[in-house]
Amino acid sequence: MNILVTNDDGVKAEGLHRLVEALSADADVYVCAPHIQRSAASHSISVSQPIEASEIGFENSKLAFVITGTPADCVKLGLSLLEKRGVAIDMVFSGINHGGNLGTDTIYSGTVGAAREGNFCKKPSAAVSVNSHRPEHFELACELARKVCQKAFGKIDSHALININTPNLPKSEVKGVKFTRLGEREYDEWFDPRESETGAIQYSYDGEPVVYEGLPGDIDVIAMQEGYATITPLHYDITEYELLEEIKNWGMDE
Repeated sequence: MNILVTNDDGVKAEGLHRLVEALSADADVYVCAPHIQRSAASHSISVSQPIEASEIGFENSKLAFVITGTPADCVKLGLSLLEKRGVAIDMVFSGINHGGNLGTDTIYSGTVGAAREGNFCKKPSAAVSVNSHRPEHFELACELARKVCQKAFGKIDSHALININTPNLPKSEVKGVKFTRLGEREYDEWFDPRESETGAIQYSYDGEPVVYEGLPGDIDVIAMQEGYATITPLHYDITEYELLEEIKNWGMDE
C-alpha cells in the first residue's frame, strides 16, 4: 500500500513526522509538504504563480518533496510527481495538524483542504489533528490514523474523507472515541491593530473558542469539549438538498 502524506504546518512540523512514522508501519509512505506554515489555506491552489518542488530526505518515507505551494498544491503536484516515478498512491493522509479541525473550521482548514484534494484526485483520504496549537500528545492521533489505514481502505471511496481529532491529552486521560457530525465552531474574536515600519495599520486576527452548553454529544465540537476524540466522515458535496426541492417551487425558471 502506498500513502501520500502532507500537512499545512510545514515540512518541519512535529505532527507530520509523527504521522509518517506511524503510517510507515503499515505502508510505504511518500511525503509532499509545504515549505512553510500554510494554516487556514483551505482548499486554495496556486494559479497565478509557479510553484517549486525539491526532493529532500525525510525519515521513514520512501521519497519526499518540499513544495512552495498550498497544502492542496502539495497533493495535486505530489501525485503527479510520484506517478512520473511509477508510484501509484492508494490513500492520502493530511496532518497531524497542530490544532483542532472541528465543525465549521473544517472550511478554513488547509489540513482538511489537502485531504479533500485527495478526494478530487480520486483517492480516499483522511485528515488528522490534535486539538492544540502546541500539541504534546500525538499517540492517540497516530493510533487512530493507523486504524483508518488498516480498516478504511477498500471500504470508503474517493468521495469521502475521514476527519480525526484528538484532545491534547495522554491517551489514558481521553474518555474515548465518538463518531460525530460537524457542528458550529464559533470564537470570541478580534483584530489586533498595530503600526508597521511604514506607518500603515496592520491587523492580526485572534480569538478564543466559544464553550457551548446543552448541545448534543454527537456534535464533534461538543464531544471534543467533553474530552473525547472524534471521527467524522466528510463529503465534498455541500448541496442543501431540502432547499433544492423548495426552490423548484419558487417559479424562478418561468
